Order: sequence, then structure tokens, then C-alpha cells
Amino acid sequence: MAWNEPGGNNQDPWGGKRGGDGPPDLDEALKKFQEKLNGVFGNKKPNGTGNNVPSLGKLPIGLIILIAVVVYFASGIYQVNEQEKAVILRLGVFNQTKGAGLQWNPPLIDQVTKVNVTRKRFHSSKGTMLTEDLNIVDIQLSAQYVINDARDFVLNVREPELSLQQATESALRHVVGSSVMHEVLTEGREAIAVDVQARLQQYLDSYTTGILVDKVNVEESSPPQEVQAAFDDVNRAREDEERLKNEAQTYANGIIPEARGAAQRTIEEANAYRDRIVAQAEGEATRFKNLLTEYAKAPEVTRERLYIETVQQVMASSSKILVDVEGGNNMMYLPLDKIFDQSNTSITRSQQLSPDVLRQITDQAIERIRRENINTRPTRGSR
Repeated sequence: MAWNEPGGNNQDPWGGKRGGDGPPDLDEALKKFQEKLNGVFGNKKPNGTGNNVPSLGKLPIGLIILIAVVVYFASGIYQVNEQEKAVILRLGVFNQTKGAGLQWNPPLIDQVTKVNVTRKRFHSSKGTMLTEDLNIVDIQLSAQYVINDARDFVLNVREPELSLQQATESALRHVVGSSVMHEVLTEGREAIAVDVQARLQQYLDSYTTGILVDKVNVEESSPPQEVQAAFDDVNRAREDEERLKNEAQTYANGIIPEARGAAQRTIEEANAYRDRIVAQAEGEATRFKNLLTEYAKAPEVTRERLYIETVQQVMASSSKILVDVEGGNNMMYLPLDKIFDQSNTSITRSQQLSPDVLRQITDQAIERIRRENINTRPTRGSR
């Protein structure tokens, strides 16, 4: 029951009786509290009246100081996780950086700031920018980064993530402004991301922000909505261009090997013809040298043989022969092609034109011409 309810004997919380409407006696309450502390620690001094008088000895004050010291040291204990680094400032000046584990630093003297140095952080940037060929594009970029140096991240820049945002926009505008629109919107996006990452890291290192950019992606790049239709037409034209190029390349891949094969075949034929002509010329030269040797030994026989061989070569390629007899006025015409056509033998044309057959035909023709010439020659008495 409450101290001021009926039946509570009008007992106040400080141990005294409430005799009237006045406030409780604070001095009496403090004395009783002191007596209880002295009673706990055995520090009681009897006085002349036999009452226990509270004493403010050294033991209670030392206990209070001890408790305060324990509380002070306990409040300086903290835990640093594996993913974190702790940056220590002592009286506002950088002292050290601590790693994972149970750490202690004096409170009110050291200021501890924990930084997660392994967590992947993301930043996205989007804007409308001007390209090198004076075209406008909408581009969206995302950057993935980690805290590389906890001290630089905490101390060197007041708002490092805001600096990262501004540096990203600056690097992106610089790279896009140095590229043409076609590269930004099509195959040049990956190269732009690499250039932006390099330039962004250069900016952050110059600011000593302690941030390491892990990866940059160009998520989206498109022309403004007002010119989207015209840009689609341009893209279709480029696709047609690429398709025609591929078809031409396919045709070239089919025709060029054939042309190279034909050229190589012509070269081989020319080389074979050259080798044949050279070998033939060398053979003729050798034959001529041998013939010259034989001619030196027997000129008349060699001359007659050469004449016969020459006639044979000429007759072999001729189908008509005109024979003139010495001392006669008539010339005989021999149609050898007709004679060959009328022949019922089964021998071939090459056999008919063999040297023996040709010599036989020639002798018969000469003999016939002589007989006709003798028969037609006028006598001396008939004049």
C-alpha cells in the first residue's frame, strides 16, 4: 500500500512519520542513508548518547571513486568486427587505426570511428550530356566501390560519398564529351565505362578519399525522346549496312579462294610450260651438237638424212603434194587426202604417213611422172 493511503501509518518513503502537511526532512533522510552505508561497511562510531552517528570516512569515498574508475574503464571497451577498421582520434588528433578484435580506448579522450572496409557500396549517376559531335544523349551509370583506406575516408574529406558523386559526374561528362554519339549508344559503351573508372579513380586518389572503385557499368544510354524515331531509322540503316557487309564478305570468302586456286593453277601450268620448253631447247641443242659431230664425220650422208627427215616432217603435216620432175614440163598433183580416204586398209593415219609408206608413194609418183613425160615428149623427126 502507498505510504500516504489510509492504514499506512502516515509513513513517508524516507523513514519518517508525516506529522503534518510540510515537506519531509531532507537532512534526516540523508543521515539515514549515510548510516546504512556505514552499517554495510562496518564504519559506525557510537557517541555519548548511545546513538550511531554517520561518518564520512575514506572507505565510502574510495569505493565511490573505485566504482567510477571501473565504470570509466568498462565504457572504453569495444569490439571491432572482421569487416571493420577503427580510426582512433586522441584529443581530436589522429592516433592510430585498429583492426579486428576486442579493443580499449580511454573515453572522453579518444574518439573511435568504425568503418566497414569490405562491404560493396554502390553509387548511381544519371544525366543528359553533350557528345563530341554535338549530339545530346541520356546516360545512366553505376559505380561499385569499397573503402580502401579508413583513415583517409574519415579524416581527409568531410563528405567522401558526396565527393564520389561529384567526381563520377565530372569523369562521365569528360569521357562522353570526348566520344561521338554512335560510340556512346552502341559498341563504345564498354570502353566508356573503362575510361570513366580510370578517370574517377584518378580524381578520388587526388582527393585522398580512401575510396577504391571496383567496377563501373554503363547501364543505359539513349538519345532524347524527341529524336528517338530518327535515331531508330539510323540504327536500321546501320544494321542494313552491316548485313550487306556480311553478305559481301561471304561472297568474297567464296570467290577469292577459287580465284587464288585458278591463279595458282595458271602459275603451275606456266612453270610446267617453261620447264618443258627449256628441256626441249636443251634437248635440241644437245641433238644439234651430236648431229654436228656426225656431220663432221660424214657430211654427205648426214646431209641426205637431214633432207629426208625434213621432207618427212613437211609431208606428215600436208594432205596435198605437187611433184616436179627434172627435165619435164608437167607438174603432178597428188591428193593424198583423197587417196587416204579411199583406202580400205585398217591402218591408222600415222601408219600411212610412216617413212616407208611415204617413200613408196613418192617413188611411185615420180616413176609415173617420168613415164608420162617420156610418152608425151615429141621426137625430132616430127618437127
